[in-house]
Amino acid sequence: MSLLGNIVWLIFGGLIAALGYLIGGLVLCLTVIGIPFGIASFQLAGAVLAPFGKEITRTATGSGVLAMIFNVIWILLFGWGIALAHIAGGVTLCITVIGIPFGIQHFKLVPVALLPFSYKLE
Repeated sequence: MSLLGNIVWLIFGGLIAALGYLIGGLVLCLTVIGIPFGIASFQLAGAVLAPFGKEITRTATGSGVLAMIFNVIWILLFGWGIALAHIAGGVTLCITVIGIPFGIQHFKLVPVALLPFSYKLE
């Protein structure tokens, strides 16, 4: 069932979202300071490509000081906008009965989009 959900997800917006994360990651990797954020963006692209059948887990290094600093910078610069986009997408999709499973996937991506150095989708 998750394979079918992932295919429909890709057709109706998941591929475009993943391309956005990939392009953002490439732009961030142009500077040395942006490389960790670019890598986090690439991980988000992978999470957006196939969210069905995956669970959110806390990373082993997610509770460290460096992860906290990177998460704060990420939230201030990018995370709040990305999280709001996932929330808006989730609310929009949950209006219809057919869209509810896809809306739930958007809501599942919110913590990963807010704190990419502390959470990941596995």
